[in-house]
Amino acid sequence: MRSLIVILTLTFVMAGCTNQPPTKFDVDIKNADGDSIGKIIFEEQAEGIKLKGEVKGLPPGELAMHIHDKGKCAPPDFASAGDHFNPDKKEHGLLNSKGPHAGDLPNLTVAEDGKSKVDVTAKNVTFEEAKTSLYTKDGTSLVIHEQADDGMSQPAGDSGNRIACGEITKNRKPAK
Repeated sequence: MRSLIVILTLTFVMAGCTNQPPTKFDVDIKNADGDSIGKIIFEEQAEGIKLKGEVKGLPPGELAMHIHDKGKCAPPDFASAGDHFNPDKKEHGLLNSKGPHAGDLPNLTVAEDGKSKVDVTAKNVTFEEAKTSLYTKDGTSLVIHEQADDGMSQPAGDSGNRIACGEITKNRKPAK
């Protein structure tokens, strides 16, 4: 009986020590005023990281969305988010034969009411321990720009100013 108690105790202690970062969580997207404009769920899947959610309060039209290499979103210009996430040192653009950056994503389509549903897969990134992991020592971020990404121009697709940002770090609670 005593051995069983020791084994059970060790099992519970060991289970608590597997401090694995989440593979599914919400990223709160904020505008330049610091207001939340929506949440995007990031979830590791076999083909990459799935981004799904809804944002609001954006200008209508096609807007660029990229993963950036710093996990800091200081408004109003979000320059703190750094450059596009590009651990493989490729050229920018989903249409570029020498690209894309790991953080290049398709444009968002924003309706006249300022809302957009996000449903894309970032195929060149992971949460696993790897060169393309979004869990870097500086974190990463999701940035929305004021214009569409043309898919080719260097270094960022001629997508204009950053208008919204959400921090991606492994120190968060998993999404349900």
